[in-house]
Amino acid sequence: MVTALRRISNVFKLRIGVAITLCAIAGMAATPGTSLSPEEIAVLAFAVFLSSASAGAFNQYAERDLDARMHRTRNRPFVTGVFKTGWAWLSCIVGILVFSVALAAWVLNAHVALYVFLGAFFYGVVYTIWLKQRSVWNIVIGGLAGSFAVLAGAAAVTPHLAASSIILALVLFLWTPPHFWSLATVLREDYARAGVPMLPVVVGDATAAWIILAHTVALAGFSLLPVFFGMGYVYLAGAVAGGSYFIIKSVELVREPGPKAARANFRASFVQLGLLLVAAIIDGALNF
Repeated sequence: MVTALRRISNVFKLRIGVAITLCAIAGMAATPGTSLSPEEIAVLAFAVFLSSASAGAFNQYAERDLDARMHRTRNRPFVTGVFKTGWAWLSCIVGILVFSVALAAWVLNAHVALYVFLGAFFYGVVYTIWLKQRSVWNIVIGGLAGSFAVLAGAAAVTPHLAASSIILALVLFLWTPPHFWSLATVLREDYARAGVPMLPVVVGDATAAWIILAHTVALAGFSLLPVFFGMGYVYLAGAVAGGSYFIIKSVELVREPGPKAARANFRASFVQLGLLLVAAIIDGALNF
């Protein structure tokens, strides 16, 4: 039973789904407008979580041949054959996405439903199918999935997006590349063997480290801007603490480019995002 649950969590990438859901709640909290009922907040979270899960499962379904060529992913259920590919799984994945979009449209509004769909589409199709094995820009454009989650949360409050929520969506867009490029530095040889043009594979660890630092500095800077559009001191504290820590680790990566510092920077990206999102949610609750 435990093994089966782990496989389901792996295929649907439920940990990523939790992070994406927090992005939506933070987008809601950062947006001035009509307050949502607890039931509406639950629907928003559930719809975004299901949409992310469907995109994660489609990613593993579509990439099973690629996953088989990589040490990190060669034991995923679609690779090993524990989960059989076919119409049953595809119908399940599409059904979950359709249900999540329909639920968002029915309980919330069409704008939320559109952003819920676009988040899954950009991760499942734009990133996974079109870009990942073709372009070094794969994760840059594919990273819009997190931004759409923020916009979904904001649109649940008002379809006319506020400046603070748009900036927060931009922050998520800037967060994804240094986060993933740090991981790609750790796994550079794995990606190289599989023929995936991740940034460190294409330009090397040292150049990638400088690009990661530049993105991190831009991310930290933009994360402060919502303070000028209504966010308070709790948000500011989270943005400053998380951004500073991420920059420090990115500087260390520039000084010693390689897997060890990249792994530390990858972890720092989670710290930065976690502090930012939790601070945004708390700040929104205090200003309620």
